[in-house]
Amino acid sequence: MTVQLAHSPDADDIFMYYAIRFGWVDTLDYRFENVGLDIETLNEEALKGTYDVSAISFGLYPLIRADYALLRTAVSFGEGYGPKLIKLKGKRLRRNFKVALSGRYTTNAMLVRIFYPEARPVYMNFLEIEEAVLEGKVDAGVLIHESILDFDPRLEVAKEVWDIWQELAGEELPLPLGGMALRRSLPLNRAIEIEKILTEGVLVANRRKEELCRLLEEKNLVRISDELLERYLNMYASEESAELSPLQLRALDRLFEIGHEHGLYDCPIKAEEYLIPREYTEDRNL
Repeated sequence: MTVQLAHSPDADDIFMYYAIRFGWVDTLDYRFENVGLDIETLNEEALKGTYDVSAISFGLYPLIRADYALLRTAVSFGEGYGPKLIKLKGKRLRRNFKVALSGRYTTNAMLVRIFYPEARPVYMNFLEIEEAVLEGKVDAGVLIHESILDFDPRLEVAKEVWDIWQELAGEELPLPLGGMALRRSLPLNRAIEIEKILTEGVLVANRRKEELCRLLEEKNLVRISDELLERYLNMYASEESAELSPLQLRALDRLFEIGHEHGLYDCPIKAEEYLIPREYTEDRNL
């Protein structure tokens, strides 16, 4: 069975999926076709139901819950860090400042729009945001992915999205950023098997991190290398990315509550109710 697996080209997504691509995981009778696209394109394609399995921004999920189940694995959360709202050093931001965001459906964009309701968003590819701020096309921009680790010295952080999240959440919870969704039209037994394979891929990647990183660098599959790559992966692609924890589920619930409170979703949802039901396999084994 061929499964379309869509993910972003940033280092943590590549890292979590390429143990499968390199044949280090038993994929049973599945053949995974990798598709690499920027996160907002993935979000837009998920709204159309394009791919069998896709990386998404968590902020999008309530809008696709009828068509996609939420996977437990390949998740990215911030723990005291996350995307950064940057501006030119010394620049004062007005209440209606123009801000470059990486896409309408990204989690960071959702939080920034809520926190700065008078800001004027401009959506663009995340790779163009830093330059847009430097050239004065926008007053500020939110850096995501690897760009948070190494940006132009003429820029400074105006606000950490982590801090925005803590203020909106009202409690100390990990910052939900992105995860995976699987199309509900797939048979349940297939969905369970695919989730297990993807989970094993993340676990194997972490067990063989040094070897995998070397291969990714040699094949020019990542945009950063050496110490920056190791630092970035420790942030967003650790063993904690393998399976949603109770605390991470609580953070997702709070994110969805906040979105509903601000009119972005039709109702609040509980993340656990939209996961693939493992009890199906347990019942079959009785």
